[in-house]
Amino acid sequence: MPDVAMVLFPGVQFMGLAAQTAFEIANLAVGSPYYALHLVSFEGGNVPSSMGFDIGTKRLDELESIDTLMLLGGVTVPKPLPPEQLATLKHHMRQARRVAGLCTGAFYVAQTGALDGRRATTHWGYASRMRIDHPLVKVEEDRIFINEGPVWTSAGLTAGLDLALALVEKDLGLDLARSVARRLVMSHRRAGGQSQHSELLDLAPKSDRIQNALIFVRCNLSNPLTIEELAAVANLSPRQFSRAFTSETGQSPAKVVERLRVEAARILIDAGRLSFDEIAQETGLVDRRRLREAFIRQFGQTPQAFRRAGRRELTVGDSGVQ
Repeated sequence: MPDVAMVLFPGVQFMGLAAQTAFEIANLAVGSPYYALHLVSFEGGNVPSSMGFDIGTKRLDELESIDTLMLLGGVTVPKPLPPEQLATLKHHMRQARRVAGLCTGAFYVAQTGALDGRRATTHWGYASRMRIDHPLVKVEEDRIFINEGPVWTSAGLTAGLDLALALVEKDLGLDLARSVARRLVMSHRRAGGQSQHSELLDLAPKSDRIQNALIFVRCNLSNPLTIEELAAVANLSPRQFSRAFTSETGQSPAKVVERLRVEAARILIDAGRLSFDEIAQETGLVDRRRLREAFIRQFGQTPQAFRRAGRRELTVGDSGVQ
């Protein structure tokens, strides 16, 4: 029975505990206790959360074996661990099959050196700090989670649940992971390559007219989406619409439409089910050439390179943390 141990630190964010739910529901889906779940800390006992109440834990050293070691972060950048705690953490990481740093928990993994030379992610708000504190880590802040061999890291809070579902999928297969996602009322897990950001949230227009136009774009990406069409949705003249749109979003309608199309294309590329030609047509980018050009403009790499990176994450095995 694989032991899944979540290590809590003072100031832990309670919502991060939801990642354990994926393993709990997996036990129900299997019909027997496949995973053994533990909340642990260095000293054991109650650990204060960022919300002001305590969470009970057992001592980390009480566990004889750990299959999956998950380090949970809080709402601030973790302070450096004392030498004795760092040594204890390294010992258990070497014994575990895999280790995961959830949200700012990735900083604890980085402190051990396990992320040196590896790609990693964390909450987008702390990515620049990770680059400063841990220059040997290849930080990719715009990812939901990243798997580098036996080491996993995730973005903020809810992304830890996506990472946990990915671990369940590796252990028990895609069908069972989908069953867990359904029980959690999730549309399966978000892929690791998916953006931490939503373009619609980043744009945040002030008026309902421009917001409605953006929603119309998102729902009709395969259409030509002319200025005249969008202006009609907003009940404005084309000239009024262009002026209002640029004022509220800071970008032209054409630029935003391309951003939303490329965002949708990236999700489809990561899913891996459609060809590049099909993805270009589905997202309104017309053909493979225009998909490639738009993808490079937005992400600095080709769709082919992005898909290869995603496949590499799926095929890298868990062989223990060195």
